[in-house]
Amino acid sequence: MSAIQYLKNDDGIIILTLDSPNQSANTMNADFRVALENIVSKLKSETSITGIIFRSAKKTFFAGGDLDELIQARLEDATPFFEMIQKMKAEFRYIETLGVPVVAALNGTALGGGWEIALGCHARIALNDPKTKFGLPEVTLGLLPGGGGIVRMVRLLGLQNAFPFLMEGKQFGVDKAKSLGLIQDIAETPEELMDKAIAWVKEHPKSQQPFDVKGYKIPGDDPKTPAVAQMLAIAPAMLRDKTKGCYPAPEAIMAAAVEGAQVDVDTALTIESRYFTYLATGQISKNMIGTFWHGLNAIKAGASRPKDVAKWQATKVGVLGAGMMGAGIAYSTAIKGIPVVLKDVSVENAEKGKAYSQKLLDKKVSQGRMTAEKRDQVLSLITAKASAEDLKGCDLIIEAVFENQELKAKVTQEAEAFLVDGGVMASNTSTLPITGLANASKDQANFIGLHFFSPVDKMQLVEIIKGKNTSTETLAKAYDYVQQIGKIPIVVNDSRGFFTSRVFGTFVQEGLRLLHEGVHPARIEMAALKAGMPVGPLAIQDEVALTLSEHVANETRKALQAEGKDLPRSGADDVIQTMIHTFDRKGKAAGAGFYDYPEGGKKHLWEGLNHWKQDVDISEQEMIDRFLFVQSLDTLRCYEENVLESIIDANIGSIFGIGFAPWTGGAIQFLNQYGLDQAVQRANELEAKYGERFKAPQRLVESVPSGQIR
Repeated sequence: MSAIQYLKNDDGIIILTLDSPNQSANTMNADFRVALENIVSKLKSETSITGIIFRSAKKTFFAGGDLDELIQARLEDATPFFEMIQKMKAEFRYIETLGVPVVAALNGTALGGGWEIALGCHARIALNDPKTKFGLPEVTLGLLPGGGGIVRMVRLLGLQNAFPFLMEGKQFGVDKAKSLGLIQDIAETPEELMDKAIAWVKEHPKSQQPFDVKGYKIPGDDPKTPAVAQMLAIAPAMLRDKTKGCYPAPEAIMAAAVEGAQVDVDTALTIESRYFTYLATGQISKNMIGTFWHGLNAIKAGASRPKDVAKWQATKVGVLGAGMMGAGIAYSTAIKGIPVVLKDVSVENAEKGKAYSQKLLDKKVSQGRMTAEKRDQVLSLITAKASAEDLKGCDLIIEAVFENQELKAKVTQEAEAFLVDGGVMASNTSTLPITGLANASKDQANFIGLHFFSPVDKMQLVEIIKGKNTSTETLAKAYDYVQQIGKIPIVVNDSRGFFTSRVFGTFVQEGLRLLHEGVHPARIEMAALKAGMPVGPLAIQDEVALTLSEHVANETRKALQAEGKDLPRSGADDVIQTMIHTFDRKGKAAGAGFYDYPEGGKKHLWEGLNHWKQDVDISEQEMIDRFLFVQSLDTLRCYEENVLESIIDANIGSIFGIGFAPWTGGAIQFLNQYGLDQAVQRANELEAKYGERFKAPQRLVESVPSGQIR
């Protein structure tokens, strides 16, 4: 069966139905390319065509490029890959310039290659559905729209208006597309959609693309006009400031857009294909496709969820502690329609926690992203209470009180009595071992760790921690709840700091060690950003509070001593101690840490950090390597020690939990793409210079022959 079905109706209109065989969605795979070639040869032999309509037999219009195929594209395949892209674009261009009206009947979402097919038509008519999304998200996978998306969006919208959709991958709905002039009409039913598409063909017999009309000017003018030239003079520098040179895709998009705007359409399409080939055959797009597409889809499909347990939904959730974390968990749960009891020591405290949701929802209303009715509905789902009895009927209770074992034990025992039979008791802890916390529970099989990240409303990851006695049913329920509230679950086994807090600590500590070695603090922060981390280690340490880090280190030291082990002091410990006890600088909340926080002004590094300044000769690349290797090697140790059970969880968890450089595809993918032989060599060099934390794990050494950590 062909991926495109060909039908000519009585009016001479060719109806092309997109229907990729053996797939739930249409993609630009080999089947599609063969079908498109056959369609074009059929069209060439036709004598009386009055118009062409693209429609879909699937639930959505078209999903885009075939990422399984794209991830295989290698540098040595660049020439045949480029030629394949060019051939496909030429076929679409033939249809676009045939001299008859071409319409896209959009019955649902059209993203990436799907939106590019739609843009290659003279008119787009969409089914009115609030769930429908249009756009070009390729940049989020390290690619660019290579099927004409850059060329046509720039010509239809102008450079400045097209940039957010191209360089940020912004998606938009039917109404927005209509207001931008990117769709010409809306239909309420599939029947009306086809009727309107046919009517449009009949009403516009001599149709062509606006940019193929002689004398057409790009909206907002081309790059040579003074106003646009002025904008473009600073745009690359602003972009480089954003990407720190880690992401070639936005830079390639800008170049293809600007160069393409100065030449004819066909030359512009060739320029776009060249840049697309450069990205598709490069390593960064492979890293990002592997993790952000294949990895995330695997997690959505339940990769780390027990297979033989029935799907579950939480119907009433209790949250203990209405501080920042508890308030954030309550909000994230209620906004998905689940009733929440937010409990604190007083109703007043609980109401303060509820006010956090009010603030976030009010903001949505003021931005026009939510109705006032919807806001009131969500707020009504949160009940602020001070009595444990109000937790009656909860099938999940999440404890989110201060990191203190005795306090957590007390609130667990108090709340557990009101859980329904088979209900789940969870602890939101970032460091305390779950098995130890479960000792307070009357049923350890129903006890689990749910580690949310701050701020909960923005952070997508939840680290699910299995205690020694956590049952598979409880794990499955926790996984289902995390997905129910629209977050990304990863599953780890119990240990001190689990995975994310433990590895994140290595990043921050490396920054503090560099300061202790005498490196200028601004160089440290910049090297972390250039490595691809979202924030520098000193800024993060301020956010976390130096006193908390000192407390965690002391507690860890005590716990290890009890086991007869030792935690040697490092330069990082000395920096923390000096900052707190000599300089009285405890972090952002205290108004003074590694940074100064002037009222109404911008934060800046504190001059007193000169205390550690020495004349030290270290390159930026050396610091970047230290940041990336210290985290990726410790992630691999977590995998080796069975704290992590899967590479997918390791890569996804490192990016979404600790902000590990997204361009790498995650902490273990960083080692894979570095080349395992070279990674062992570099780890050995760093170990010789800086110590045991850079020692290559056995798993890395053993994986060298296969070339892949699995």
